[in-house]
Amino acid sequence: MNVVFFLLVLIAFLTAAWRQFSLPAADITPMDALSRAMIDSATGAVELALGLVGVMALFLGLMKIAEQGGLLKILARLIRPLMVRLFPDVPADHPAMGAMILNMSANMLGLGNAATPFGIKAMQELDRLNPCKGSATDSMVLFLAINTSSITLLPTGVIALRASAGSADPAGILPTTLFATLCSTLAAILAVKGYRRFFPLTREAVARQAADPDEAGQDNAQPDIALAEDEGSGYPTWVSLTALIGFLLLIPLTVLYGQVVSPWILPGLMLGFLLFGVLRKVPIYESFVEGAKDGFQVALKIIPYLVAILVAVGMFRASGAMEWLVGQIGQLTSLFGLPAEALPMALLRPLSGSGAYGVMASIINDPAIGPDSYIGYLVSTLQGSTETTFYVLAVYFGAVQVRRIRHALAAGLTADIVGVIAAVVAVSFLYG
Repeated sequence: MNVVFFLLVLIAFLTAAWRQFSLPAADITPMDALSRAMIDSATGAVELALGLVGVMALFLGLMKIAEQGGLLKILARLIRPLMVRLFPDVPADHPAMGAMILNMSANMLGLGNAATPFGIKAMQELDRLNPCKGSATDSMVLFLAINTSSITLLPTGVIALRASAGSADPAGILPTTLFATLCSTLAAILAVKGYRRFFPLTREAVARQAADPDEAGQDNAQPDIALAEDEGSGYPTWVSLTALIGFLLLIPLTVLYGQVVSPWILPGLMLGFLLFGVLRKVPIYESFVEGAKDGFQVALKIIPYLVAILVAVGMFRASGAMEWLVGQIGQLTSLFGLPAEALPMALLRPLSGSGAYGVMASIINDPAIGPDSYIGYLVSTLQGSTETTFYVLAVYFGAVQVRRIRHALAAGLTADIVGVIAAVVAVSFLYG
């Protein structure tokens, strides 16, 4: 992240300086715009983090109920065959498994507000297994890469925006989004496995893990997340297969009834957690408050990381570097199904979620384009099938004070690129 942070700022400064001396005088000079972008981005980063306080408190409160009721271990045991192969370094019944499953499930349903707290909780649990604090483990990198490319069944926010823009088929992006995210998730997994040889753990971490594998990374373990006594057990294979079949059945259901179901998801999720706690005889109010306190602390902890990355990205956009990049490669990408109008969306999505959302909204609300045109379907699919990689890196790793991210950024960007290509292929096939 040191190199990325410096390069974004350096490119922004040099681009603004070149425009300052080469363009005619204006009321707002490029350097003035760069200065304003720095201040606005820093302010926006703090506002974003403070806005997360309530969301973090809500969902980490529910997470605490799930944890104390044993839901995380139930989920971990339910899909043990898949998770133990993806994350061999994480004990099968560790709470990190359940937290990761909740995060992935929230992403699949397009619940970004819920996915972030669950993801931060999962990263905290993974950090308790970390043999070298401050450096990302293979499991952390893989989880983050899957998170940035997560399979999406129901991109609720994009469907709502398409409906408000007058689309005749707001949920028409469900099959294209599903295809794009399936491809990007597979690419993320393969990229993590392939890149890790070029980004090894530090020698100190390897030596510590080899010397005492049972104790490595357990310095911060807490009694309330101790592993269950039946750590080696799991549900029968038929139970896991039934759960997998049930998940697969959700795919056609979301395509057919996604727009109807989406408003029920968040209220149903909260009621489900509380009902589970009641049935498991968990003191739901006290547990919720305890988890909400953790959410408040985490939201404040990530402020410096958000300020750093959002200021760098804001400078990059305000300097004109993004506009120049689009102008240089737009004609080339249009030959492969990615028009120049949609290119800013593809380039901006890994850098700025709000910026990409604004671009998508302006495109589908443009009467000359509209939500049901090829470009409208493409930008909608891009919004629903790729993640703000730099934001996720800053938030998730910032929550556990990880500074050496190893191959997380490379894997995340690889997944983003594959997601864009898959989106172009899917939209071209169905709506081209």
